[in-house]
Amino acid sequence: MIPPLRMALLLGLALTAGSSLARADIFSYTDAQGITHFSNVPADSRYRLLLVAPAEKTESATSPRSGKWLAKSAAYDSMIESAALTHTIHAALIRAVIVVESGFNPRALSKRGAVGLMQLLPSTARRYGVSNIYDPAQNIRAGTHYLSDLMVRYDSNVNLVLAAYNAGENAVERYGGQIPPFKETQDYVPNVLRIYHALLAHQRASEHG
Repeated sequence: MIPPLRMALLLGLALTAGSSLARADIFSYTDAQGITHFSNVPADSRYRLLLVAPAEKTESATSPRSGKWLAKSAAYDSMIESAALTHTIHAALIRAVIVVESGFNPRALSKRGAVGLMQLLPSTARRYGVSNIYDPAQNIRAGTHYLSDLMVRYDSNVNLVLAAYNAGENAVERYGGQIPPFKETQDYVPNVLRIYHALLAHQRASEHG
C-alpha cells in the first residue's frame, strides 16, 4: 500500500523501463484536515477511484524501485509550486512529468544520460544554468523553465510540448510539427496527459467538495 502522504502520486504510473506491470488503479480521498491520500489498495471506504492505470507494457526512465520514491514526493511540493509560479506552468503538469520521467527519484539516470527528477540532459541543464543536475530544486526549476519555453514555442499545444520534452524540438520539427513516430514518445505523451488530467480533476473535485 502506498503511504498516505499528500503527494504520494499515482503508484503504478511511474512506469518501469522495459518491464510489464500489473494493473494498479489509483484511489484517493481528502480527510477532514484537507490532506489528500492516495492508494492502490483502497482499504478505507472513503477512497474513490481516481485513475485507472493501463495494463499494457509501457516505458519510462524509472527504475524497478521507483515506487519507494513516490512515497517521498511530498518533499518536493514547495519546489514544484515555486517553479510553477515563476514559470506560469500548472503544478499538476510538472508533477505528471516527474512521475513518468523519474518516479520522484532524484538520482534517476537514463541510458541516454538524462538525469534527476525531470530527466534533464546535460546540454539542457547547461542551457538553463544548472550547476548541480542532481539537485532537486535546480532540476525542477530548469525542467519547468524548459516546459515554459516549449509552451511559448508550440503555442500552448501540450501534446507538442510533451513530445518535444521527450524527443527534442528538432524531432518535432523534422516531422512537420507533429508528434514524432517514435514508440517511446507516442507512449510518453498520453501517459503524462493521463496523469495530468487525473490530477487536475482531483484538484477541482477537492476545491468544490
